[in-house]
Amino acid sequence: MDINSADGRKAGLTDEKLCALVRDDLTEFNEFERLVIELADAMVGAPANISDDLYGRLRNKFSEEQLLQLGAQIAFENYRARLNRVFGSRE
Repeated sequence: MDINSADGRKAGLTDEKLCALVRDDLTEFNEFERLVIELADAMVGAPANISDDLYGRLRNKFSEEQLLQLGAQIAFENYRARLNRVFGSRE
């Protein structure tokens, strides 16, 4: 876990969900949350690859504005995590 787990708890993320993420068990999450996790997983790969199927399922649940915000936040967190890794930061 990292500093973001504390922020997640403040936003209502339960310990059960945090532990489920570590186990790669998405059964604790609702449909919207699972889609966002799937998007994050797809975005952090190199190269990032968002399939047409995933994009279509996201478009059925989220507006363009919401998808832009989600994508920007995921990209920022990925950038931050990679930068921290370069300098050995555990945040």
